[in-house]
Amino acid sequence: MNRRHFLQRAALAPLAATTAHASYSPLPRTGNARFTPTLNAYSFLEQLNANIADPTTGMDLFGVCDFCVKHDIEAVDLTGYFFPGYPKAPSDDYIARIKRYTHDRGITISGTGVKNDFATADKAVWAEGVALTKLWIEVAARLGAPVVRVFAGPHGKNAKDWQSAAGGASRVEVENWMAEALRECAEHGEKFGVIVAVQNHGDFLATGPEHLSLLKRVDHAWCGALVDTGKYFTADPYADIAMMVPHAVNWQIKETLGSSLKTPPTNFKKLTQILHDGGYRGFVPIETLSMGRKDYDPAAEIVKVLAAMRAAIVELQ
Repeated sequence: MNRRHFLQRAALAPLAATTAHASYSPLPRTGNARFTPTLNAYSFLEQLNANIADPTTGMDLFGVCDFCVKHDIEAVDLTGYFFPGYPKAPSDDYIARIKRYTHDRGITISGTGVKNDFATADKAVWAEGVALTKLWIEVAARLGAPVVRVFAGPHGKNAKDWQSAAGGASRVEVENWMAEALRECAEHGEKFGVIVAVQNHGDFLATGPEHLSLLKRVDHAWCGALVDTGKYFTADPYADIAMMVPHAVNWQIKETLGSSLKTPPTNFKKLTQILHDGGYRGFVPIETLSMGRKDYDPAAEIVKVLAAMRAAIVELQ
């Protein structure tokens, strides 16, 4: 995008935003609520990273699939970072092997994800994130995955980080250029049948209203919300989660309502009731985190959350 084109788009942004907010609507839902707890591979972060550094240690994505079989998990979100050669696309051979491996074991690949930053004022970083997302949209299509998860950005620890990265731009200005990037990605996603799912990560998106505002600004049917239940930093995160159910195309179910053990544990009965009341249908991947625990055992933690989610769903019936 050259400077002249960028300025032309920026001048039209306020009008486009007004139109977007006027036309945006929640995702269509049909039938009764029906959802199944599954797995996000990121839960095995340490083991997967260890395997990337040394293939004789840790766990690879095939091992994650084996874990799913062992615990009767129907689907897995295979995060892009853990594919060989990321951020480059995996080889045709690797994609063929993982597709056959999951198929033979009755596992659905429910999504993948990339690392990007659309909050930055650095247009080179912005363009790199668009190119990366487009590349992994095509990877997702080859995998048969319907969703690619992206961030708003940046990957900071508090809301002030995006302001620093944005070079002094206002929130509305940042949201406008972020929406332009996401719309371009969504247009590419539509060509390949892959939905772009924007995750709330406690950065630019730390509340339900902020999450929804960005989706309205994007205003594209192939861009929806990935709802991270542990990353709405508000007085009542359940209210934010409930607000976003009609817009959710994917999930990350966390064991706490924040990023540390000091935050309240998730009430899975309350969470599943919210999903049910919102009419959600689809997979709800679990993603557990170490949160500084020296004795953290992802396998045990996933099983614990999985059992709690399954028990809560049974109670709804």
